[in-house]
Amino acid sequence: MRGNWKLLALVLAVVALFAAGCGEGKKDEAKKLVLGVAGAHSGDLASYGLPTVNAAKLVAADINAKGGVLGMQVEVLSQDDQCKPEMATNAATKLLSEDVKIVLGHICSGATKAALEIYKDGNIVCMSPSATNPPLTQSGDYPNFFRTIASDDAQAQLEVDFAKNLGLKNIAVIHDKGDYGKGFASFCKQFIEEDGGMSVALFEGVTPGAVDYSAVVQKIKNSGADGVIFGGYHPEASKIVTAMRKKNIDIPFLSDDGVKDDTFIKVAGEYAEGVYATGPRDISGNPLYAVAEEAHKKEFGTDPGAFYYQAYAAAQALLNAVEKAGGTDYDKVVNALRTEYVETPLGKIKFDGRGDAEGVGFSVYQVKNGQYVEVE
Repeated sequence: MRGNWKLLALVLAVVALFAAGCGEGKKDEAKKLVLGVAGAHSGDLASYGLPTVNAAKLVAADINAKGGVLGMQVEVLSQDDQCKPEMATNAATKLLSEDVKIVLGHICSGATKAALEIYKDGNIVCMSPSATNPPLTQSGDYPNFFRTIASDDAQAQLEVDFAKNLGLKNIAVIHDKGDYGKGFASFCKQFIEEDGGMSVALFEGVTPGAVDYSAVVQKIKNSGADGVIFGGYHPEASKIVTAMRKKNIDIPFLSDDGVKDDTFIKVAGEYAEGVYATGPRDISGNPLYAVAEEAHKKEFGTDPGAFYYQAYAAAQALLNAVEKAGGTDYDKVVNALRTEYVETPLGKIKFDGRGDAEGVGFSVYQVKNGQYVEVE
């Protein structure tokens, strides 16, 4: 019997250790706050999405070093959507299945729109650093959506005003048929027509990913346009401007923040020189800008990419809202985002009733000597 009692004691000890281990796992799980990060992390538009992942990791590391959020350590969980709507819904569904309550992303407007219904149904707060399509906030359909960048109508108005200042009167407006590109181009067309002193020489959509855009370039030439405004992203813009310059069409080429990216300059090469693009307003004078920049250089050894600072601010705003809300309750987090200010590289921000960050805006940049420089 003594041997049996020893065996029983050993079994009970093992069970107790196992139970304690399981309990500790649950305890650790309770101390974790997951920040979902969704966007283009591979493919042609990864240069827009990867800086957001980096921003989230750096903000999380900084907050974790200070004790976390409400005692919880922040964990970053990323999902790749390649800026494709069908992949965005898959990414959103995966984050929902992981019981994520706050999401930084998505990057592209079309992908964001595709995922928002899933987030709304799951009471998940979503904040984009770059999705600028106006209806995402202005329609009122997505009370769970916020963004740290101004919308396309503001960007388009700035673009058209700048084109007018350049003396342009007959403008070809080209777009990539997507929610973002066509939406931006449509606003530009509207504002040109409303101006009275300018006209739209051509309004034309192109197919993203095409090898050759010579047909639309020929239409631009035949239209007699004295300038081009393009709505879309850098892969198409680089091909169009290159084809234009090779055919000696040297009229001004203006675009949006989807083109204000170093990848455009690398791909278009010498033909990028002189191109204009709108982008988030210069915030380099903000002390927290320098902090965020230095953190990226120290951790990753490179300068931050597109929308990094907007993503950094979004991560700060989301985690601050959870802190102020006392947890991840949807209604309390939404209220905190709209009422509680947070210091970020963009400035001291909170969000209006639509979900737009107050006080952010756009500037015009031009490629000079191989880099984008803000136009005074």
